[in-house]
Amino acid sequence: MKDFLKAASLGLALPISAVAQSFVVNDIRVEGLQRVSAGTVFAALPVRVGDQIESLEIQGATRALFRTGYFQDIQIGRENGVLVITVRERPAISKIEITGNKAIKTEDLLKGMEENGLAEGQIFKRATLEGLAQELQRQYVAQGRYGASVKTEVKELPRNQVELKVVVDEGSVAAIKHINIVGNKAFSDEELADIFELQTTGWLSWLRSDDKYSREKLTGDLERLESYYLDRGYLEFKIDSTQVSLSPDKQSVFITVNVTEGDVYTVSEVDLAGDPVVSEEEIRRLLLVREGQTFSQVLMTTTSDYITKRLGNEGYTFAEVNGMPEPNEEDKTVKVTFFIDPGKRAYVRRINFRGNTRTSDEVLRREMRQMEAASASSARIEQSKVRLERLGYFKGVEVETTEVPGTSDQIDVEYTVEEQPSGTIGGTVGYAQGSGLVLGANVQENNWLGTGKSVGFAVNTSKYQTVANFSYTDPYFTPDGVSRGFSIFYQARDYSEINVASYTTDTYGASLSFGYPISEISRVGVNIGYSNLSIETGDFAVQEIKASPVPIEGLDAVITPADSELVAEALEAGEALDLSMPLDPALLNTNFDGFIDQNGDNFNIFSVTGSYARSTLNRGILATRGTSQRLSLEFALPGGDLEYYKLIYTGQYFRPLTRDLTLRLRTRLGYGDSYGDTSVLPFFENFYAGGFGSVRGFERNTLGPRSTPAEFYQTLGCATNGESITENCYNFNSATGQLATNTFDNDPDPFGGNILVEGSAEIIFPIPFVKDQRSMQSAFFIDAGNVFDTSCGISQINCYDVDLKHINVSAGVGLTWITGFGPLTFSLAKALEKNDDDEVEVFQFSLGNSF
Repeated sequence: MKDFLKAASLGLALPISAVAQSFVVNDIRVEGLQRVSAGTVFAALPVRVGDQIESLEIQGATRALFRTGYFQDIQIGRENGVLVITVRERPAISKIEITGNKAIKTEDLLKGMEENGLAEGQIFKRATLEGLAQELQRQYVAQGRYGASVKTEVKELPRNQVELKVVVDEGSVAAIKHINIVGNKAFSDEELADIFELQTTGWLSWLRSDDKYSREKLTGDLERLESYYLDRGYLEFKIDSTQVSLSPDKQSVFITVNVTEGDVYTVSEVDLAGDPVVSEEEIRRLLLVREGQTFSQVLMTTTSDYITKRLGNEGYTFAEVNGMPEPNEEDKTVKVTFFIDPGKRAYVRRINFRGNTRTSDEVLRREMRQMEAASASSARIEQSKVRLERLGYFKGVEVETTEVPGTSDQIDVEYTVEEQPSGTIGGTVGYAQGSGLVLGANVQENNWLGTGKSVGFAVNTSKYQTVANFSYTDPYFTPDGVSRGFSIFYQARDYSEINVASYTTDTYGASLSFGYPISEISRVGVNIGYSNLSIETGDFAVQEIKASPVPIEGLDAVITPADSELVAEALEAGEALDLSMPLDPALLNTNFDGFIDQNGDNFNIFSVTGSYARSTLNRGILATRGTSQRLSLEFALPGGDLEYYKLIYTGQYFRPLTRDLTLRLRTRLGYGDSYGDTSVLPFFENFYAGGFGSVRGFERNTLGPRSTPAEFYQTLGCATNGESITENCYNFNSATGQLATNTFDNDPDPFGGNILVEGSAEIIFPIPFVKDQRSMQSAFFIDAGNVFDTSCGISQINCYDVDLKHINVSAGVGLTWITGFGPLTFSLAKALEKNDDDEVEVFQFSLGNSF
């Protein structure tokens, strides 16, 4: 027995033949296990009880146990008929500490280590740790951090555990000091350098990081350089070699690219080969490559894409179109042949949706223009994707087509969407610029419970308004896309709180609307409404609303003009004015009648509004390309208390300028007037401008005509019987021969007008350091616009008929962020052109409006 144990303790240090001879295994015993279960050992062991084993089987058993990775030492011995396996487990990782890393996040490093089996609680493998350290250092080198180093430390702990420490010294990124292109003759070094994403150090490099060398970026730059030459006819262009050298201090990188340009080739012939499926005439209309033009690779590949898409519209989803240039070196011409292989016509087996955790499949499916069981059409598949994006419910939409396994003519189409907030739900306690303290409860959801229906109801109060309303719109009232909606509302508003002339309105009413699609991008609508509106002006209303000053009690008798001298003498002598004496009406100031004087202050209004809308925008919210237009005409119908009409046009246009920059043009135009028995366009239907959605940099609603302040008779203290009184004693203006009046408010309020002109130009740019830009949009902008009026009052200030000299202009930067509470918008702007009475506001913010 002692001899056997001695031999067994030597383990693998001795030949197996020295410690084991052929015998039948009556039992198997495992010793030394701590964390690994005996079942794991028996599962990996190729030996079973009852087997007769020799040295070869023992070697195989040892290797099988080592392959599990759980053990760092294994000894196998025999005790009578018992196979004794003694193991020493690898230590477990108790803790992992990473220090010194900034360019690569600790979370990413830990995740990478965990994917390779190095995590707290796992078995420690030194070879894996060393391999990961080398890979991490290679990643830093790929980022241009050539001085980076990664060191690992393993600290042994009690109970067969270890603590891992990874110490990273990232160093600094080597900057590109020079990019040299050798062999170029047709294009200058500066022109070719502009093609590169990598650049030498400049004054904006700290922001762009374009002077940091990267092997991947250089590969991309070389591909762009080759494409640049091939797109300009240099069919023989090639890059001979590329050298990247590093300065001794590993801080500077020098790049040299050796090229051979070759000659420019001209297209001699364009031919079609294969099976075009559709007529050759139709295919040739898609050709961008023409005989006699300089060869261009981008035109050739774009033509291939066009033909492929055209065949895809016919159901040939797997069509392949390849343009093949055949150069003739003698005359420097090239024949371009497009080989067309349509493949089999494909049919859509199934359309699936992923990512719509809130929106029901039915809402997405009704936007589909590609139907299941129909022949696949690339255009219809893409059109369905665009319609999903225009809903405004999703940050993004991706589509993928996959071939059905086992078939050659069927595909599945899968749309993947990412939900985003599409409304606001909840109570409101907050503060808004322009409205003050806001209290209330509201729901405005454009995708109610994922049904695609728009539902809104609210009870809100602020210093500006008290509102209660309910609205409902079903965009698919009928399966073919006819929409229906209705609303019921009550509003009490005090316009003096939002930079509008002082008056209040109480309004209640209801409306019913229908919309009908006339094409994929256009629809018409009609809205029929009724409202009751009453106006309260108080004692002092601006004169465009109500004439002032009003006659004073006791001053309404008719007398001769000569009596005015008696009044003048009495007032100059400080004597009391005897009201029993009749006065001359000439003593009273006269003014034009206000709207209420002419039309009353309570109205029942029946209106009908027709509209036309057309949109090719790529997204419902924060679009980046396409156009949209909307034209509406509202009529207050005869039979109601007011008769007027309003015509409004809004439009916007997006055009990509570069990969990162987009131009947006926006305009809003409006015109309104009265007809029939109504004297002028009701003042509460006037247009206003200034603030978000209008001309930023100016206070909300402050542009355009101002109201004429109310006037009142000035009273004097008059002595009668030794007592001082103020009633029925008035100041007399001997120069004008009239009773003197005072202005109630020397700061006229904005009053609006019946003509609106607004426009804006914006450059949309990505926000630095923000990875996901889909919920945020920033732009540099220039806004211009004003409100005009065709019937300005005699004493109105800042009131003009349409005159471009009085257009207000501002410039600045704005940001919109789609949050769960609605769009959060900021702008910082400076007024460039303003009229004398316009009110500027540099910083503006809003929750619920986009810019």
